[in-house]
Amino acid sequence: MAIDIISPMAGAVKEHLVTVGDAVSAGQEIIVLESMKMEIPVETTDAGIVDVFFVQPGDTVDEGTALVRLSIS
Repeated sequence: MAIDIISPMAGAVKEHLVTVGDAVSAGQEIIVLESMKMEIPVETTDAGIVDVFFVQPGDTVDEGTALVRLSIS
């Protein structure tokens, strides 16, 4: 089963904090967005394995945009 981590707000992708294939825990910060000169960490909702990033650093995203897909068991 897979879940997508969704952007909570519009902003620019600043950096990935994990890489594809990494195991992540629920609540772990995985990506950083920048909005209005503030850095906003985005956390996982579940534990899993990072499958794919849909966005790259420098991309601009809207609220509700899928950022990352996790495989969960």
